[in-house]
Amino acid sequence: MAKRGKKYQDSLKEFDRQEYFESKDAIGLVVKLAKAKFDETVELHCRLGVDSRYADQQVRGAVVLPHGTGKTKKVLVIAKADKQEEAKQAGADYVGAEDMVEKIQKENWFDFDVIVATPDTMGLIGRLGKVLGPKGLMPNPKSGTVTFELEKAIKEIKAGKVEYRLDKANIIHCPIGKVSFGQEKLEENFNAIMSAIIKAKPAAAKGKYLRSVTLTSTMGPGVRVNSSKITE
Repeated sequence: MAKRGKKYQDSLKEFDRQEYFESKDAIGLVVKLAKAKFDETVELHCRLGVDSRYADQQVRGAVVLPHGTGKTKKVLVIAKADKQEEAKQAGADYVGAEDMVEKIQKENWFDFDVIVATPDTMGLIGRLGKVLGPKGLMPNPKSGTVTFELEKAIKEIKAGKVEYRLDKANIIHCPIGKVSFGQEKLEENFNAIMSAIIKAKPAAAKGKYLRSVTLTSTMGPGVRVNSSKITE
């Protein structure tokens, strides 16, 4: 494992890494320990008591954070000609169909953060499964990125909609804002994402659902949150 820098090592001396904090205190600590020269992103890492190998234990969805993420996302819309003007008017950064699919295939072009596709273009999108899947860019109805309601989808993404999904270790990784937001806004964003994750609890999940909740900044150490204080 790479050796951590002096600022990181100094941060570790300021708190007990084994201690569990209430979410409010954890967020305050993460903000205090963010010492990089840039505006660090605050990230949530939430381990769930499910098994992502089973379809009935998947946890995936999207939520609009009250204060956004601090980053404006570039949106690519794949739609047939009759819906393309709607996408442009709604603020999509790139709009197309076959031409955009070819650009991704031939040029390895990924100058976007989110793809929104209309259901009637999923045959086209299917060609890109092998390249979009590993990058987490595949449109999905559960996250609202496969829809005919393009204006609504684009505006929500631009307003700070974030997608959450399990990785292979049954952990959700999600940004909840920037350090510069300050504690109050970060708390509201944290509560919004946690509420969505709790609501998405699968019926097949057994035992404790929130196994561990950790908050960190881009360059800072992880701070443990007392998950038993978060209402399930």
